[in-house]
Amino acid sequence: MMYAENVDSAAAEGAVVPLARQRVPFAGLSGGRRRHLTTLHRVFPGPFNAQRAAEALDIDLDHTRSLLAALADSGWLARVRRGWYVVAPLDASEPSEWREDPWIVSATIFAPSYIGGWSAIEHWGLTDQIFAVIYVVAGRKVAPTRQTVQGTDYLIRTVPEKDLFGTRRVWRQRVAVNVSDPHRTVVDILDVPAAAGGALHMSEVLRSYFEGEHVDQQKLLAYGNRLGRGTVFKRLGYLAERWNLTDAEFIETCHSRITKGLSQLDPDGPLEGQIVSRWNLRVNAPSLAPDHGDGP
Repeated sequence: MMYAENVDSAAAEGAVVPLARQRVPFAGLSGGRRRHLTTLHRVFPGPFNAQRAAEALDIDLDHTRSLLAALADSGWLARVRRGWYVVAPLDASEPSEWREDPWIVSATIFAPSYIGGWSAIEHWGLTDQIFAVIYVVAGRKVAPTRQTVQGTDYLIRTVPEKDLFGTRRVWRQRVAVNVSDPHRTVVDILDVPAAAGGALHMSEVLRSYFEGEHVDQQKLLAYGNRLGRGTVFKRLGYLAERWNLTDAEFIETCHSRITKGLSQLDPDGPLEGQIVSRWNLRVNAPSLAPDHGDGP
């Protein structure tokens, strides 16, 4: 799959590109459409819809919809999904088949949002596992929660917009994309272990975080406080204590912030397993139980 940061490989290596694959810039376009396409190239480094294009081109919405459809049909734009387009690079050999960087697509069509969960875990080097699906945390309701756009699968989790904190901007071409920072990534998977692919992988990522370059215990506590989930501190404190990941002060701080009521270590696991009363936690992943050696 070819993303927007790539150019045609044959052209990049200096090979002669057959005439059938060459495109003369704006050939066959009227002066008006050429100007409009030039503007779209300049203004939109990522996907756009008719409303945004109409504002950039300063023409009415109906005219814009017709224009975009015509440009897409003639290969000057690629359709990302219904109603969304991306400008195909002039050197693209098959413009209608152009595939935008999935992170750029996500940042545009699911905004406000950030890349999180297992996708952020991969980004920060906290795992060796590779996930084919892009995990997105959106600050608005997105339905369906599983979508395929330009051949890439996305899983979208909705949170209140006020919870879109703890992110960093990373640049993908000319587009800034928000991704959860390492500390927010860990807090997120403690809150929703499925965001890491399950409780076992969540526990492995937690160990990698504490043993790696990104660890910042005070920021981890601060993010947990801001999110306001007692279950985060139950899972964090239990696993940190079980594996001696940190000092007693940190563990007792976690303990002081747990909530009443019994929680599951793995919310998607069975309703069985050893109950650790100190943490109000049912350890329903056998390999993470207190009496199971040194963990997974």
